[in-house]
Amino acid sequence: MALQWLILTYIVAAEAAVAILLTLPSPKLLRNRFVSLVSLILQPALFIVPFAGFQLLDIYWKNEHRLMCTGEVCTAAERDRYEKSIYKAQRNAILCVSACLLYWCIYRICKYQKDLQSLEEVEKRAKSQ
Repeated sequence: MALQWLILTYIVAAEAAVAILLTLPSPKLLRNRFVSLVSLILQPALFIVPFAGFQLLDIYWKNEHRLMCTGEVCTAAERDRYEKSIYKAQRNAILCVSACLLYWCIYRICKYQKDLQSLEEVEKRAKSQ
């Protein structure tokens, strides 16, 4: 189970790095090439959305079927373990949501850049005529 969260963590880190690189000021040619490369990667990278959704469902199911540790029956170690599992579930839920959100942001940035590029081409054609 930990391998899935490690993979998701690396994917979120990579998405954050790509989003930062897309938003940094750069020369027009370099930016256009990078946007086209990222656009090619976006469709195969769409697997992250259902993967994160499945992980969220798994967190929800485990939360609904988790043994509650309340009252005087629990020892201090059991209570600590229960709280630690709650914190891990919250962290993992934030990781899943951020993976989907970053994917959407990258998609919108690429779409915006392509629209901007096509408008510049239209402007060039209008000026040349």
